[in-house]
Amino acid sequence: MKNIFFFTFLILSTCIINAQRNVKIGYIDTEYILENLPEYNQVSERLEEKAAGWKKEIEDRARKIQLKKDALNSERILLTEEMINEVEEEISLDEEELSEYQQKRFGPRGDLIIQKQQLIQPIQDQIFNAIKELAKSRNYDFIFDKSADIVMLYSDKRFDVSEQILRTISRANNRKKIDSRKDKREIENESLIDEESTLISKTENENTKEENNDEPNKKLTIKELLEQRKQKNSNKRKVKD
Repeated sequence: MKNIFFFTFLILSTCIINAQRNVKIGYIDTEYILENLPEYNQVSERLEEKAAGWKKEIEDRARKIQLKKDALNSERILLTEEMINEVEEEISLDEEELSEYQQKRFGPRGDLIIQKQQLIQPIQDQIFNAIKELAKSRNYDFIFDKSADIVMLYSDKRFDVSEQILRTISRANNRKKIDSRKDKREIENESLIDEESTLISKTENENTKEENNDEPNKKLTIKELLEQRKQKNSNKRKVKD
């Protein structure tokens, strides 16, 4: 009810503002955006796998409890009252532990809810940042969420900016991938430079030794040194094969 009053108040305020200047309004469908984000699908799959594992564990424990109950019922005539009470207490304890475990995994504050929040939070941050970027660049005054609690009795498709939000997130992710590849290439180049420096230093040491021994001195270029290294590695692989 509060959301309806808030939405009504917002619309009235917008109408008043609109009388003074043009107001630009858009909306998004968060559910649609999430369904079309590969990152969200990956997170959902991971959560489903964990949930399936927890459900199986709960079913296995519940099955064991039921087997204990069945065994007790079938052997009750042969057992003393003390033995029956002992088994019943054990079954009751198992049921309590199982109930606690179910709450721990699937309760309102359980692992599933907590892990879902932790995994989805970065994606929600991406969506929020994309909305801010779009609002600033396109001068939007309001952007609503169609899938939120606010009731939208009618929404014109031309005001739906969900696709633009998806494109903004996609561009941001592509930039991150490009930066990641650049960083990787820089690291590889630095490793190559270090390798070449090591080879040069080694060669200089060898040439110095040759000079001290009055042997013919032949200095190799970096290209020749790298070729020698490739040849040695190739020979090593052939020996292993």
